[in-house]
Amino acid sequence: MIYGNIFFLLSQRTKIMPNTIALTAPPAGRVAEVILHFTPNWFAACMGTGILAVALGQFPASPWLHGTGQALYLANTVLFLLFASIYVLKWLRHRHLAAQLFRHPVQSMFLGTIPMAIATILNGTLIYGPALYGEAVAIEVAIVLWFVDAVLALAIGIGVPFLMFTRQSHSIADMSAVWLLPVVAAEVAAASGLLLLPHFADAAAALAMLVGCIVLWACSVPLALSILVILFLRMVLHKLPPAAMAATSWLALGPIGTGALGLALLALNGPQAMTASGLGVLAPAMAGAALLGALALWGYGVWWFAVALLVTVRQIRLGLPFNLGWWAYTFPLGVYALATLKIGALLPLGFFPVAGAGMVGLLVLIWSVVAARTATGAIKGGLFHDPCVTAA
Repeated sequence: MIYGNIFFLLSQRTKIMPNTIALTAPPAGRVAEVILHFTPNWFAACMGTGILAVALGQFPASPWLHGTGQALYLANTVLFLLFASIYVLKWLRHRHLAAQLFRHPVQSMFLGTIPMAIATILNGTLIYGPALYGEAVAIEVAIVLWFVDAVLALAIGIGVPFLMFTRQSHSIADMSAVWLLPVVAAEVAAASGLLLLPHFADAAAALAMLVGCIVLWACSVPLALSILVILFLRMVLHKLPPAAMAATSWLALGPIGTGALGLALLALNGPQAMTASGLGVLAPAMAGAALLGALALWGYGVWWFAVALLVTVRQIRLGLPFNLGWWAYTFPLGVYALATLKIGALLPLGFFPVAGAGMVGLLVLIWSVVAARTATGAIKGGLFHDPCVTAA
C-alpha cells in the first residue's frame, strides 16, 4: 500500500521547475546550450541508476533481476561517459563560466556526485564484469576505478569544504543536506574498497587496502554526522527547506546507510585480510566492533528514513516541483538497502533480508518515476539550467 501511495504521489502531483531553460534553438544551437548549461548534478542520475543496478545484483538467484541489473549497469556506464564528455567540453569551451561553480554555495556541492557515480560503476563491474569481460579484467578495471574514485573523493571532500570556508557565503537558514555530498564521497569509496578486499591475492596489498578504507571512512562519517546535527538544528529553527529542495531530505540517509554498509563489509571481509597478514588475533574483535557500529548506524537511519518519508508526503501534497534533485530519492535509499542486506548476511535474522528486499522494491518504483521524468525533461531541454551562467 505504501509503495502505491508514494508512486502515485510522485508521478501525479508534480510540476517542472519554472526557472529552467527551454531549448528551442536549432539542433546545433541546442547542443551548444546543453553544454553551456550542463552541471555536475546530472551525475546524480548515474548514482541513482548505478545503485539500482548494484542492488538488483544482490539477488543472483533471480535471472530476471540479475539481467535487469546488468542492463542498467551497462546503460549507466554509457551515461556516465556521455555526461563526463559533456562536462569536459564545457570546461574546454566555457572555462570561466565553469569555474564559477567553485564560488556557488549549492552547485559546488554536486562535485561530490562525480566520484560517487564512478563508485557505482566500480561496484557494478565487480558484480557483472566477470561474466562480461572475464574475472581478471573485471577486477583490474575495478581496482583502477577505485583509485580514481578515492583520489577524487578525497580531493573533493577536502577542497569543497575549504571553498566553503574561504570563498563562499553560507548561512544556517539557507543550509540543506546538499552539504553532505562532497563529504560522503570518501565513505562511498571506502565501502567500494572493502568490496575489493577478497580479490587481493597479496596479503600486504590487502592490508594496505583495508587500512586505506578505514581512513577514508573516518574522513567522511564523523564529519557527515556532525553536518546532520547542524541540519537538525536548521530544520528546528527554520523549518523544512523550500519545495525545490524537498528531495534533499533523503540525503541524510546517505552517509548513515553508506557508513553502516562500510562497517558491515568490514565485518564480512576484514578478518580474512587481517588473518592473512598475521593479525588474526585481532580479527574477531574488529569484526564484532564493526557489526556493532553497523547496527547502531542502521538504527539511526530508521529515524531519518521515517522523517524523510514524512517530509516527502507532506511536500508532495503541498506541491512538489520536479528537478534533478529528485535523484536524491534514489542513491541514499539504495545504500541503506544494501546496508540492510549486508547486515542480514551477518545476522541469522529474517527481518533484515526481507526489509532490504522491500527497500529495493521501493527503489525500483521511485527510480522508474524519476528516470522517466528526467528523460522527458532532458528531451525537452527544461532541465538544463546552470545558475552560475545566469548569474554571470
